[in-house]
Amino acid sequence: MKMLENKVAIITGAGSGIGRAIALLYAAEGAKVVVSDINEAGGQETLASIKSKGGQAVFVKADTARPEDNKHLVDQAVAQFGALHIAVNNAGIGGPIGPAGEYPIEGWNKVISINLSGVFYGLRYQIPAILSSGGGSIVNMASILGKVGTKGSAAYVAAKHGVIGLTEAAALEYADKKIRINAIGPGYIMTPLLTNTLDAATLQVIAGLHPMGRLGTSEEVAELSLWLNSDKSSFVTGSYYNIDGGYLAQ
Repeated sequence: MKMLENKVAIITGAGSGIGRAIALLYAAEGAKVVVSDINEAGGQETLASIKSKGGQAVFVKADTARPEDNKHLVDQAVAQFGALHIAVNNAGIGGPIGPAGEYPIEGWNKVISINLSGVFYGLRYQIPAILSSGGGSIVNMASILGKVGTKGSAAYVAAKHGVIGLTEAAALEYADKKIRINAIGPGYIMTPLLTNTLDAATLQVIAGLHPMGRLGTSEEVAELSLWLNSDKSSFVTGSYYNIDGGYLAQ
């Protein structure tokens, strides 16, 4: 039996990178997947890839910074597939770069609204639906920068620290209600977020920050999220798992 057989899963930010890899893996493991992204073209590509391999999925365009979009996403999952058991709150942005004393206010607000408030809005509507479906599991995408800082990204660092705290609080609230909630902290992963903005030399420097000497892959992160959202991690909740090639061990 596949690891997510007969489960219904929402994946945000599934139009590329880590989110796409998670959506593809979950579908391959038997889940009915609600693919969501603000980028409709990317989301449709993910959907087409799932269907080409015989998986079940639908695409729902959503901006996770909008509470109503998160509600609509959950409503569509239940309407299309009859339940909700799993969610991965993955959507996020990098935001502007600059010191805190000069950081653009509008940039701060956008990063916090997507990377932190968007995760809360997801939980706010996912949890009641998962309760109604008899329980399940949620993974929130944090970062290594949810545990340590870095120069120039105050909003991103603050948001990802917040995601870990939010995960821990929500996990405690629902630990005895058959919902597990955990966070993942990827290091620097080879996704369009990096490859579309950085040149090869810069990517090599970033790879060197990791003791393993390379960037991670979206598929490696997807495998960790699969374990956390499967019954194989049935005694795990309120936890933060870094997947970072040794970055945080330094």
